[in-house]
Amino acid sequence: MARSREDRMQRVNYLKKNVLVLAAFAALPIAEQSAVAEDSPLTEIVVTSQRREQPRLLHSGNIERIDSTVLARVQHQHIHELLSRFSGVWLSRGSGQEHLTAIRSPVLTGAGSCGAFLFLEDGIPIRPAGFCNVNSLFEINTEQAQSIEVIRGPGNALFGSNALHGIVNVLMPSPGHRDTPELAIEVGANDYFRSRVELPFDDASSWLASIVYADDGGFRDDSGYRQGKLHLKRYWAVTGGELTAGLTFTQLNQETAGFIIGEDSYKDPAVNRSNPNAEAFRDATSLRIYATWLRSGPSFDLDIRPYLRISDMQFLQHFLPGKPLEENGHTSSGFIATAIFDTPHRRTIAGVDFEWSDMFLKETQDGPTQGSDFLRETRPAGKHYDYTVSSIGIAPYLQTDYRINERLTLGAGLRLDMLRYNYHNRMLTGNTRDDGVSCGFGGCLYSRPADRSDNFTNLAPKLSLIYEASSSRSVYAVLARGFRAPQTTELYRLQSGQEIANLDSERIGSFEIGVRKSHRGLSADVAVFAMSKRGSVFRDAEGFNVGNARSKHRGIEFSMDWQIVAQLSLSIDTTYARHTYAFDVIASRGEEFVSGRDIDTAPRWLGNLDLVYEPNGIFNAGLQIASIGEYYLDAENRFRYPGHTIANLRASFKISSHFDVSVRLNNIMDRSIADRADYAFGNYRYFPGRGRELFAELQYSPKQ
Repeated sequence: MARSREDRMQRVNYLKKNVLVLAAFAALPIAEQSAVAEDSPLTEIVVTSQRREQPRLLHSGNIERIDSTVLARVQHQHIHELLSRFSGVWLSRGSGQEHLTAIRSPVLTGAGSCGAFLFLEDGIPIRPAGFCNVNSLFEINTEQAQSIEVIRGPGNALFGSNALHGIVNVLMPSPGHRDTPELAIEVGANDYFRSRVELPFDDASSWLASIVYADDGGFRDDSGYRQGKLHLKRYWAVTGGELTAGLTFTQLNQETAGFIIGEDSYKDPAVNRSNPNAEAFRDATSLRIYATWLRSGPSFDLDIRPYLRISDMQFLQHFLPGKPLEENGHTSSGFIATAIFDTPHRRTIAGVDFEWSDMFLKETQDGPTQGSDFLRETRPAGKHYDYTVSSIGIAPYLQTDYRINERLTLGAGLRLDMLRYNYHNRMLTGNTRDDGVSCGFGGCLYSRPADRSDNFTNLAPKLSLIYEASSSRSVYAVLARGFRAPQTTELYRLQSGQEIANLDSERIGSFEIGVRKSHRGLSADVAVFAMSKRGSVFRDAEGFNVGNARSKHRGIEFSMDWQIVAQLSLSIDTTYARHTYAFDVIASRGEEFVSGRDIDTAPRWLGNLDLVYEPNGIFNAGLQIASIGEYYLDAENRFRYPGHTIANLRASFKISSHFDVSVRLNNIMDRSIADRADYAFGNYRYFPGRGRELFAELQYSPKQ
């Protein structure tokens, strides 16, 4: 009963703080009346979930899209500022460009946490299936994207391993996307500087280039970063089809700030700008070269996408006792081949994905661990891991949508995904120091398996039903399964007590129903979902992995874009969800996992409101209110973060036919917040959020 009363109080408090967000439900009838009075209809939203453009009303499941207009307004410096505008999505901001992702999920940490999400660039995964990176999104030039799409929950048959909790597809501009070049220079708080260049000079050009460079002094001590991103594209007409080749290169050199320690330390101005880990850093590069060859016919399309990917990264794991250095990287290549068959009543998509990769990881600790006798003995100096993994994956798939009548469409899809790892250990096998000497207290933390191979086979079915109630309203229901094969770090970067990681693929079963509407000045979407997941790996408060875990995820998501009048628009995205453990176990170091408890770092409430005023083509302004609810910091639900709400302002002015000025004032009330809160190793830990900051950008275009 105590918990029930507590839950009710949480909801009441949230309603008080976020009445504008939740009042949108009541506003829908009024919005529709206003929209009907508008002369110009809302532009139909087009999505590419089937690698072809189609109206969102006909997409079998939830999908949201941010277009180039919103991207230009937001001018995000960190991907958190952009993707947190989607309902059901929260990116926990780390130091510099680091982040942790949550899509219909808690913020996941640990060895394979990043494998729960599939990140795509122009429909191609940016990393191999077994080699994720929790900070993957800083490897994409989202700052100059054409649009970004998010699918919450498992995708369709076209998307394979890692499409578990959600998919982010970043669509880069193609030749002809813009008809004029642009140069922009931005400066702001904490010695921030950013330059952007977008070419070519006319919309008939067969190539384009997008370049962005940023240098941030950091709002905390010794926490600056320098980041560069380049995207190139070239178009040719080839053998009766269209060939578009793309190249993306990114580089990040970051001085990383670590956790500050102590309950509510993020509120202390003497502490929240400090950096206890001034020695921490992250250096990362990535290169992707890919092409899309498309041949279209009246009833048959062929789409082939070959690619080559390379990444290399070094970073100091300042968040672990002993602060070991990790070095990792990969080279991978493959192709995606898709054939689309259209008839008046049916669309069938058949294809195959092939992927080869060569991956490596090394972890080395320079000096002795500081802390208790247990920590010093079980986390010794020296080399901890040094291994390579080669992998081959192949996945045929079939997706068909059958139009039963004018209003009802039945969809069915199936994907067979086969993945093989070949692991080679380049140092001593077993649970010892690198010289073969055993550790005390039951053994070293680090355990290295002998050379081995592992195979994983998964079937991912999906059934969907879409009912078009009218030309502007549709209802859908989706039953799907998502999966991810174990990540290489889960299988071969073992801990004490492990000789072999007996892990199967993580699987999630998902059911959702939704209603979406798009009519003149109003676009709205409501989705209710229920998901059950098994085979997960959680990390306990002592940094140890807990395997074979289960969880449940239930919630409702609401999104609305409303053109109130010609000059004023409102966007609202809000979520209420519960993410709970569905297993009972006492972890090896004593933390207790109990069914029904909230998973740590899983806020129940998320909300975002955007109000945009555009009186003419010379000036526009926007107010954003972003809110995150209270969440627990540990599996036993003993420690909490209270949540926060902040407001941001932005405005743009056209000062001449060639020059525009944009200004942004973030966290206008200068609230003390934590971008990430945690409880581990017996302490509260925080990444403090930025206070009030002002930024200004000058944009130049030589053409009117």
